Amino acid sequence: MTTSPRTAADRRLTRWSAWGLVLLIPSVLLSALAALSSERGTRCVEYNECPQVPGALVYGCFLSALAAGVLAGLWPRGRGTPGRTWAVVLQWSAQALLSLLILSYGA
Repeated sequence: MTTSPRTAADRRLTRWSAWGLVLLIPSVLLSALAALSSERGTRCVEYNECPQVPGALVYGCFLSALAAGVLAGLWPRGRGTPGRTWAVVLQWSAQALLSLLILSYGA
């Protein structure tokens, strides 16, 4: 049995969105651990001298990555592949920005 290119692309997008959702929490935890293990991160914990990154931006990136991943995973297969592609791109972009924002606490 052969699969059409569209079906293969849909499966690939589903895998990318699923991997993004699976790696969302571990990437946040590892970024926080790396940020807090730096000198500036330790100073933040000990003396409460933390850099000011807006909390709404961090929460917005987390929720955007989560919502885009769920949307890409639940999008009907076979139609709207460009929309699913953009949802996966948005998911991974928001997740990367979230990790960079968390790491900026320790920079």
